[in-house]
Parts: sequence; C-alpha cells; structure tokens
Amino acid sequence: MSTQTASPVAQRLPKWTPWAFLAGSTVLAISVLAVSGPINWLGAGILTGVIYAVGLTGFSWIKEGARWAKDRLATTLVTSAFLAVMVPLLTLIVMVVVQGAKRFSVYYLNTNMRGVYGESDLGGAYHAIVGTLLITGLAALIAIPIGLLTAIYLVEYGQGTRAAKVITFLVDVMTGIPSIVAGLFAYSLFLTIFGPAYQAGVIGAVALAVLMTPVVIRSSEEMLKLVPNELREASYALGVPKYLTIIKVVLRTSVAGLTTGIMIAIARVIGETAPLLITVGIVSHTNYNVWDGSMTTLPVYVYRQYQQGGDAATERAWAGALTLILIVMLLNLGARLVSRWFAPKGLSR
Repeated sequence: MSTQTASPVAQRLPKWTPWAFLAGSTVLAISVLAVSGPINWLGAGILTGVIYAVGLTGFSWIKEGARWAKDRLATTLVTSAFLAVMVPLLTLIVMVVVQGAKRFSVYYLNTNMRGVYGESDLGGAYHAIVGTLLITGLAALIAIPIGLLTAIYLVEYGQGTRAAKVITFLVDVMTGIPSIVAGLFAYSLFLTIFGPAYQAGVIGAVALAVLMTPVVIRSSEEMLKLVPNELREASYALGVPKYLTIIKVVLRTSVAGLTTGIMIAIARVIGETAPLLITVGIVSHTNYNVWDGSMTTLPVYVYRQYQQGGDAATERAWAGALTLILIVMLLNLGARLVSRWFAPKGLSR
C-alpha cells in the first residue's frame, strides 16, 4: 500500500492572498478608527500593518504550516521596515521640491544677495553654491587622499600591529566628534597661526575634512577587506610588486565600493552648518578665493534666510535646500559613472 504526500506547492496560498489581506486590514483599521472620531492616517497605517501581520501569519500557519508562516511574518516585518524608512524620506523630498520650486529658477541660480534687503523678491543663491562647491571640494582634496592611504595601510601593511590598533581606535573616536568641535578645532588652529583677523574658506574646508576623514577611512577599509586574497596572491606569484598590486588589483577591484564610501563622506559634510558659521561666516557677495575672506555655503544660506523670516526669505531658504539636494544627487550620479568606467569588467554596478 503506497502512501501519497501532499505536494509543497499545493499547500501554498494563492498569490493574491497577501493583497486580499492587505485590503481587508486597511478597511478594518479605517473602520475601527472612524468609530472613535476623525481618522488619523498615521495611526491607520500602523494599525493596518499590525492587523495584516497577525492575520496573514495566523492564516498561513493554519493553511501552510509553521515554516511558511514564519517566512511570511519575516517578509512582512522587512517590508514594513522599508516602508517606515521610505515614507518620511519621500515626504521630505516632496515637501522640499514643492516648496523650493516656488523660487527655484535660472535667475535664482545666477544671482547673489548683494543689495537685497527685507521682503524683496530679488536675490538668489549663486554665492552660496560657489562657496559650497569650493569649500567641500577642498575638504575632499584633503580628506580623500589621507583617508584612502590610511585605509590601505590598515589593510595591506599594518594588520595586527600596535600602530594599526591605535589608528583604528582614534578613527572610531573621530567618527563620533560633534561637528561644532571640528569647527572650533579648525578655527583655533588658524587663529594660532594667522591671528584672529584671518577668515577664509580654507578654515571651513579643514573643519569639514576633520569630519570627512574618519568616514572615508572606515568605508574604504571595509571595501579593501572584501577584495579576495587570492587576487593578491596571484599577482605576487607573477612577480608584481606589492605597491603595484595594490594600485592595479586591489584598488581597481574595489573602486565601486570606494567611490560609494567617498560619496557618503561628502554627503556627510556638504550639509554641515555649525562649523561653517564659526569658521567661514556669511556674506552676501560671491567670493571665489578660498584663501581669503568670508564665504557663504548653502546650509548657512538656508539657515540665514529662514532666520530672517518673511515669505520671500522663506521661499529662498526652501529653494536653497532644493539646490543642495540636487547637487548631492548630481555628485552621486557622477560617482556612479566614474565607478562604472573604472571598475574591472563584470564588477561595475
């Protein structure tokens, strides 16, 4: 007498089941909240997720068994976490785009604030855009070589040494330094060397480099560790020197991850306000010289315009925030293209 077992495929719920539970959970949550008064849509979303998770998991446990029920619960929790992150992010982006579009224009991008006072509809953020690009660019020129070379030392030369352990500890400490402390450090450094009258964009660049360097080191270190040792050993077996192996093999293999880490570091500092208020100040004209004179950056510009109050200034602040987001987006797009061009065939993303 032969025994027949049910096919695992036959025990699975139809593909439309989760969507049906989602619709039913939404209707039930809205109905429950409608009884108690005006509907709170945030509360409705949370209640919908709870009802959906409990209902679908229980039904799956009965029909599919414990294994598939746990799988559906894990899928629900992961999806809920993703939505919990995306909802405020998308809300923020939509808000900045809608509010910033009121003032954002070619005129806004090509005009500074010289001679603009009160509730004037004139003025733009050209001087702040120039200041942001120059100061952040100089900070990147300082932090990227230092961070990348430090990461190469930690991974390729100093593994297990006391110096590497000390550097790793200091990098971890620097990662948690408040931005205002970095600004005070840079200001004090240049105050000691050049005196209290000296103010320039380079001071702000040094402050941002202090914040940027540990991020570059940590991200680059992790990317270099992901390169298989077999690639290094194969290069050594062919008689290639270590320095050339690092340049031609290790860095080329990890270029996509290195670029991503560097862009994260740039995005970390490009929106800083406090250290730049201390070190660079704010002006209404355009200053192209990072070695002399105060400069304005977009975060400081946004802060200043919002602080002034009034409809025109507030609209300029929103437009400045939109401009900053667009700059970060363009930088990330450029980094993606660079990593795609320079990565070895089959490793570009």
